[in-house]
Amino acid sequence: MFTSVLAETSSYSYSYQFDPVSSLFSFVIWVLIVVGMWLTFLKAGRRGWAAIIPFYNIYTLCKVAGKPGWWWILYIIPIVNIVIGIIVALGVARNFGKGGAFGFFLLFWPLPFIGYPILGFGSDQYVGERPAGSAPAVTI
Repeated sequence: MFTSVLAETSSYSYSYQFDPVSSLFSFVIWVLIVVGMWLTFLKAGRRGWAAIIPFYNIYTLCKVAGKPGWWWILYIIPIVNIVIGIIVALGVARNFGKGGAFGFFLLFWPLPFIGYPILGFGSDQYVGERPAGSAPAVTI
């Protein structure tokens, strides 16, 4: 009898329920990361709009880090993607004259929304290899 009363009084809904507060928060974080990456890519002589194209942004990030572009494929492989993510984040930080601790701000959530705007809006200059025929560095 006790279990039947419990079953009748509890009702759970496993359907999706829209949460405007967390959705707005997530959107603001996404915008900060995209704007920061856009400006970071421009400073590196790359296309800024690459920040909003899935997979192409990872390809461009690998190039900014001084790594081969095909490394974006390694982001698909579990466990390997963690190692490659660390290597690429450290490469990007190094190419902007930052240390390994700053590379941490470029990789681990939620810190990219801090790290990329610092690179994009900051006075740091890209010291890595630029693509042939690229525009000079953008200064903000």
